[in-house]
Amino acid sequence: MTNGGKSTLSRALQEQLPNCCIIAQDAFFKDDSVVPVDSHGFKQYDMLSALHMDRMMEEVEAWRRNPQAFMSSRYGATQLLPHVVNQQAFVLIIEGFLIFNYRPLNELMSRRYFLQIPYDTCKERRSSRVYTPPDPPGYFDGHVWPMYLKNRQEMEEMATDLVLLDGLNDREELLSTVLQQVTTDIEDLRQR
Repeated sequence: MTNGGKSTLSRALQEQLPNCCIIAQDAFFKDDSVVPVDSHGFKQYDMLSALHMDRMMEEVEAWRRNPQAFMSSRYGATQLLPHVVNQQAFVLIIEGFLIFNYRPLNELMSRRYFLQIPYDTCKERRSSRVYTPPDPPGYFDGHVWPMYLKNRQEMEEMATDLVLLDGLNDREELLSTVLQQVTTDIEDLRQR
């Protein structure tokens, strides 16, 4: 979902979790010149074909092979806490609007959170942001929202154990909910 709070929640989690990094789907958009246009003249950004999912998977696989080296190359040693590195506790947050619609990526996830907000809030938030290229008139109603509904239906058919979060809830409340679950998972892994 566009403008649901994914990036905000991801960054807040990263600040709270040691040895944690984010791979964001927005970094993998194809060049604007190759994104297809629909019959209404709208660029089709809300489709997997508009993304370099192969490159995103390469990043995820690099992290899976050696999270410590991946994080060191991305953030330097400052993000790594020695007492946690020794216990092999690394967290990867995969953030994006179509991550659950891409089966190879979806199958790798141990936790799945989906932030949802109502139409009016989504449209208001979307209109307050600046995009490059900018949204043309009618883009939200003519493309963004219909594609969200289509992608959401596909996601619900594909993703298991999906936790739906209300993106209108207080940010701290959302952070606390997710952080508690992830922290419990980390402790469970350490005890194995």
